[in-house]
Amino acid sequence: MKIEMTTKEALQLVGGLSKPSKMPGWAYGIPAKECKTGSKLRNVKGSTCEGCYALKGCYVFKVVQDAQYRRLNSIKHTHWVAAMSQLINSKKSKYFRWHDSGDVQDLEHLNKIYDVCRLTPSVQHWMPTREAWVLKHIDKAPANLVIRFSMPMVDQEAAGSWRNTSTVTTARSTRTCPAPDQDNACGDCRACWNPEVRNIAYGQH
Repeated sequence: MKIEMTTKEALQLVGGLSKPSKMPGWAYGIPAKECKTGSKLRNVKGSTCEGCYALKGCYVFKVVQDAQYRRLNSIKHTHWVAAMSQLINSKKSKYFRWHDSGDVQDLEHLNKIYDVCRLTPSVQHWMPTREAWVLKHIDKAPANLVIRFSMPMVDQEAAGSWRNTSTVTTARSTRTCPAPDQDNACGDCRACWNPEVRNIAYGQH
């Protein structure tokens, strides 16, 4: 049964979205401290989670942390899917990024994200993840969602078992993300959201 709610009600339920300045659309973040795999990788030298950006800067402010934990806790709410769908559709943006901070928590969370994508068919979604178990459920992903497995180690080759991946490179010659050359912004690049782009190679921060 479809749940009807206003944008204001949706905002109160899920705690809002974020608007990364470098990206063409809106995003959704939860605490990076709660990443299941990333929290372990943070302590591994040479991993892509070492020195995580989402544990520095404005992310450490109490008001930001409180907002992220409200979002995390709201995921279990019965009407979370309806609220997220309402919020995303209200932005009238063509692109959406899941987890500019944090990662998918469990299968229930993943299935809810799938439902949100189905209810926002005019939006192209991108979800990076370091949770390898997601691969077992990727065949159920809606067509408007690109899931990119983020390789855990710097300068690691892309995993062939995933259709879409992202890597982090220390070599400028192998970097494919154009952001560092254009004021750290996506500009007109939409490669992360494009399922035909198999791998995105980001430069190491």
